[in-house]
Amino acid sequence: MSAPAAAPLGFTDVAGPHCAAVGSFAAAGLALRRDLRLAFRKPAQLIQPLAFFALVTMIFPLAISPELGTLRTVAPGALWAAALLASLLALEFLFRDDAQDGTLEQYVLSGQSLTALIFAKTLAHWLLTGLPLTVMAPFAAVSLGAPSAALPGIVTAVLLGGVTLSLLGAIGAALTLNIRRSSALLSLLTLPLALPVVIFGARATQVAIAGGELLGPLELLAALAVLAVTLAPLAAAAAVRISLE
Repeated sequence: MSAPAAAPLGFTDVAGPHCAAVGSFAAAGLALRRDLRLAFRKPAQLIQPLAFFALVTMIFPLAISPELGTLRTVAPGALWAAALLASLLALEFLFRDDAQDGTLEQYVLSGQSLTALIFAKTLAHWLLTGLPLTVMAPFAAVSLGAPSAALPGIVTAVLLGGVTLSLLGAIGAALTLNIRRSSALLSLLTLPLALPVVIFGARATQVAIAGGELLGPLELLAALAVLAVTLAPLAAAAAVRISLE
């Protein structure tokens, strides 16, 4: 008799027969660790958005002008457009593999909070994409002519904006779960939602470069992040349920 097939990494920890005894936060933690371990088995998917972000921010000075004033004028738009597109590149894989191997269905049937599990998966996306982009942001800003005094404000803006972009992207990824070659539709759904983040993020970057008062734009970005943390996991969980029906 052949041995039974092995369950996906961490799968039985989250959606196994004893899942009812596991709290929602513990289940979310298990799902987060599972996604992080699985992600590092596919390094190409991790490197792709980061390489795209680096290339875009390096190409702008070569394509426009090396003159410092010109670079500082285009830096906010270039930085945030690159961050948005890099985030979108990784969103296609957020739920796709788990939907194909049945993990999402088991999450729904596990008795655990699907909202908490979806939030854990989104947090894994941010840790693997949004956080590295935040770390890369000072280097990208310097390549676009930003002064060193502006870097703390730019990093804070990218940090807050990246959280919101990941959460908004989770809604789009859940809505396009059952659609083949969904990357184009995912972008069309996510871009309108992400426009306020890009606008306020670019404004914060512009103010930081000019040496102005950053509190206003950063407060708006923080408000968007809090709103996204509160509502986006609920919306994404509802979209996953609808997609799996």
